[in-house]
Amino acid sequence: MKRLNWTTLPEAARGEALARPARRRDVAVMDVVRTIFEDVERDGVAGVERWSMKLDKRAPRVLTLTSAVVDAARAAVAPEDIQALELAVANVKSFHEATKPAAQDVIVATGVRCRREWRPIRACGLYAPGGSAPLFSTLIMLAEPARVAGVPQRVAVTPPGCDGEAHPMMIAAAAACGLDSLWLIGGAQAIAALTFGAGMPKAEKIFGPGNAYVAEAKRYAASLPGGPTIDVPAGPSELMVIADDGADPVIVAADLLSQAEHDPDAQVLLAATSDAVIEAVERELERQLQSLPRAEIARAAMAQARLFRVRDVGEAADIANAYGPEHLSLEVKAPQKLVDSIDNAGAVFVGAFSAETFGDYICGPSHVLPTDGASAAWSGVGVTSFMKSFVVQEMNAEGARALAGPAARLARLEGLEAHARAADVRVR
Repeated sequence: MKRLNWTTLPEAARGEALARPARRRDVAVMDVVRTIFEDVERDGVAGVERWSMKLDKRAPRVLTLTSAVVDAARAAVAPEDIQALELAVANVKSFHEATKPAAQDVIVATGVRCRREWRPIRACGLYAPGGSAPLFSTLIMLAEPARVAGVPQRVAVTPPGCDGEAHPMMIAAAAACGLDSLWLIGGAQAIAALTFGAGMPKAEKIFGPGNAYVAEAKRYAASLPGGPTIDVPAGPSELMVIADDGADPVIVAADLLSQAEHDPDAQVLLAATSDAVIEAVERELERQLQSLPRAEIARAAMAQARLFRVRDVGEAADIANAYGPEHLSLEVKAPQKLVDSIDNAGAVFVGAFSAETFGDYICGPSHVLPTDGASAAWSGVGVTSFMKSFVVQEMNAEGARALAGPAARLARLEGLEAHARAADVRVR
């Protein structure tokens, strides 16, 4: 861990302290992804099957979620697991129903009416990482907002487990979100299949995290002419905690480790208003690491953690805005006031009771959030991520008479006579 005093740190050193590790796109990964896409574009389903057999030793297949399949999956896990899952789905549904946009109708002037209409996209691809660690929570965080948006075709794909099957919780989550099937296919070949509609519906937008091949495949797919769009830029998980003198070091350490255990590359930052808080958190980190099952991974991430001593919480907010963390936790006395100072963050967790873990699983908003500082311009996945809008402009005779002259004048100033005449002809 690196301890730094932000207040006395020179400007150049501040930028270096907040820099994320450089991650060059692996040329070998890029070449494999490009080859997979070329094969799938040329050979369709046969190309998908060939690469699935080569990489996963299994042909892709669709698992229809019949009542027998779903009942068997639910019976394979504890009833308490199903109850927790259903609570998560209910909360995600509730949040996104409340935030679904409605048509906005504006009377711009007498006789001039404009409104914005919202429509769901036609088809979306939902990638839920599987294998040894099936992320059924990600499926919930994608499938449920898509259902609320009204997307007609939600195509969920997930890599099969070692036994070639989907994890029971993945099946239960898919069923709880109203999906009728799961495609057991992973990797870049799954993204290629969604891109070209090889054996499955063609996706207009692809969502979900994955390994380096999946991330590169999504970038490549989005670069193709007529290719799908993608959700958010993806990188290692990030958490920044702002803590004042009243923060509980046990809670702060627990939050930091909850991100550190994700991946050795996970980004973990603390901005604290005193050395005493930093030292207490350091001691607590070491104590909690002793019993953490993924301690080796967490230690690797914590080795790169940055612990900033700040003058006050306002200075900590400056760090947060400069860094733009995926997750920002405010362990301070007046957290809501501090929220007003935050511009760049994927999600903000207010106060000691608001664990980032709740956001990952059960609070309601989607946990698919921008990383790598993309929160400066991107938002996390929400119901509008699965929708698009258009504007409707309607004028009656009175409105046209009021606008025709000024519109024609502006058009002629730009040298567009046909535009001007199209306005003039309305009021001949």
